[in-house]
Amino acid sequence: MSASTIDPTARRVPPLGGFNTTILGIELRRMLRNRRTVILAMLFPAALFLSFGSTADWNDSVGNGNVAAYVMVSMALYGAALTAASAGTQVALERSMGWSRQLRLTPLNPGVYIVVKAIIALVLGALAITVVNVVGVIQGKPDMPVDVWVECALLTLACTSVFASLGLFVGYLLPGENAMQVLGPGLALLSFLGNVFIPLDEGTIIYSIAQWTPMYGVAEIARYPLTGDLSWIAVVNAALWLAVFVGGAAWRMAQDTARV
Repeated sequence: MSASTIDPTARRVPPLGGFNTTILGIELRRMLRNRRTVILAMLFPAALFLSFGSTADWNDSVGNGNVAAYVMVSMALYGAALTAASAGTQVALERSMGWSRQLRLTPLNPGVYIVVKAIIALVLGALAITVVNVVGVIQGKPDMPVDVWVECALLTLACTSVFASLGLFVGYLLPGENAMQVLGPGLALLSFLGNVFIPLDEGTIIYSIAQWTPMYGVAEIARYPLTGDLSWIAVVNAALWLAVFVGGAAWRMAQDTARV
């Protein structure tokens, strides 16, 4: 068959759009070779948690545990959100280097590429959560039942999907290194406003603002097994922000893949 008779649209599409454990393993190894990302996932959240160790009311009761447990869950969420978002923004670097353009020349479905990135982001988020919880066990200050401990960790991981989606959205929205330079300080600010770093007093103006931020809903959900308190506003907040970030990432991906 001559080159002039080849139909480029007739190439065989692989099963599941190209999703397989091989590409997942390659992406995971490539991400783990990034020292900055690994350090961010393993050291920064734990160091942040330990920095709160001098809190005077560390052993005061909170729901089914104490203040130390409350802080640990909050720091695990922040660490997971930061590392998952960082992993998501890697698409910005890949776009700037032309890697995304190369992938568009393969049978790999663009949606599968995003799913792989989201899974990697969740894996790194799980790593951050695990490290913070292990530090909590070694430190011995957090006090809550084992089942509550596990439930908080699992809910924190589930909530991390919001920030994995945010990282992908920002990665498609901003070029190269600018993505994490904007997202890093932005997540820290959102954590302050979202009742993660410092408990906010209900009824205040800041608390009213916090209820509209992406961190508020997920923080309330992650701490629910510990506090026993979860409002419908927090659930709606988390669901809406997840929809916004997933929709934004899908929109930007469609814009990006539309270019030949």
